Amino acid sequence: MKDPKDLQIRDFTYPLPDERIAKFPLAERDQSKLLIYDQGQIGERHFCDLPDLLPEGALLVMNNTRVIQARLYFYKDTGARVEILVLEPAEPVEYQENFAQRGRTAWLCMVGGLKKWKQGSLRAKVCINGEEITVTATRTPSPALPRNGEGGGVLVTFAWPDRYTWSEILEAMGELPIPPYLNRPTEESDKRTYQTVYSKIEGSVAAPTAGLHFTERVLRELDRRGIERQEVTLHVGAGTFRPVKSDDIGHHDMHTEHIAVRRETIEALIRHGGRAIAVGTTSVRTLESLYWMGRKIMKSRPTPLPLPCREESDYLPDNREERDFLHVSQWEPYEAELSTPLPTREGQGVGPLYALLSYMQAHDLDVLHASTQIIIAPGYRYRIVERMITNFHQPQSTLLLLVSAFIGDDWRRVYRYALDHDFRFLSYGDSSILIPKPDAEAT
Repeated sequence: MKDPKDLQIRDFTYPLPDERIAKFPLAERDQSKLLIYDQGQIGERHFCDLPDLLPEGALLVMNNTRVIQARLYFYKDTGARVEILVLEPAEPVEYQENFAQRGRTAWLCMVGGLKKWKQGSLRAKVCINGEEITVTATRTPSPALPRNGEGGGVLVTFAWPDRYTWSEILEAMGELPIPPYLNRPTEESDKRTYQTVYSKIEGSVAAPTAGLHFTERVLRELDRRGIERQEVTLHVGAGTFRPVKSDDIGHHDMHTEHIAVRRETIEALIRHGGRAIAVGTTSVRTLESLYWMGRKIMKSRPTPLPLPCREESDYLPDNREERDFLHVSQWEPYEAELSTPLPTREGQGVGPLYALLSYMQAHDLDVLHASTQIIIAPGYRYRIVERMITNFHQPQSTLLLLVSAFIGDDWRRVYRYALDHDFRFLSYGDSSILIPKPDAEAT
């Protein structure tokens, strides 16, 4: 396997004129164009045709995260405005618990114009239910920032009258953070259009945009055709827009994102032979990370066990901290491949998923909470995802690397076709369904 750390990011670029970036979505989401890449053949339909293009009885996995109004504006005593983008809860660290906090919370944040804020507290006036209150923001020195504190993250403590929850504060004073490449202010319509119709769990600062094309009509048709739908949660961080600034991939630090997966989703994956169709790159990252978590649990046992395992305790970790099993680091899958060659996608089985399910049963977990820093680049072999629904991504981005790992150098043909046939690009743009060539033929 070629070491992906040696890949040059300049080899993953294409010309993207600004006029090809969709600034707003279509009035009817499911009327967007759908490029079809089917084992080397390229064509197009409309997204509303998607149910006809999927095998009956397939498993579709989608990310149900919901974008929060994460952009906040505060002011110094001098009147200077400081923009704060909340990224990840720090105190308390669990999302829903944090949103329910009254009076005080702390988040890892990105601060615009940080040099303006060297000391002191910032303030903002907020009107809730006809009452004007004051919210303060204070920089908090901390030697132990959360795991994804790379890139200049700042720990900020917020305080306000404790008769309101943090969720109510965000709703009252926050602004939905649309992608910076749209080059326009957030509009009221974005509150609706920059959410998937199945969004449920608050926590993202960016939408899982492949899901923006789905409508209730498309979902009903999927159900009618017997296509099973399961949801995972990956809270998308601002790192998804972070460009690769190093010449080679090896010097790019991948952001960490938090995931939550229900036990019934693991069971569904096992029923489907460890195969799934992923809606969006966030679902891809979640599914592939589950595989590697399960493999780590399996490797913790001194000898292989029959599957499904005979006792729930058979896959309990031995003398290892739980967080090691429930976090996938950036290069971990590649290191595992090099140290222990694995079977091809066709022969891998569902052992790691059984191990993960047994782990959840032994710990009486209905929902698995974990995190992933996985970077998927050429050289990576997919383990669970067999088809992918995704939008068209920025040049020289980690998302484009992920697509290239899935369909090889044919990503260039796909993007050339999209440019030549008036497809709309990026978050509010058109979509594609990718069906890779068999492993033996992939480039």
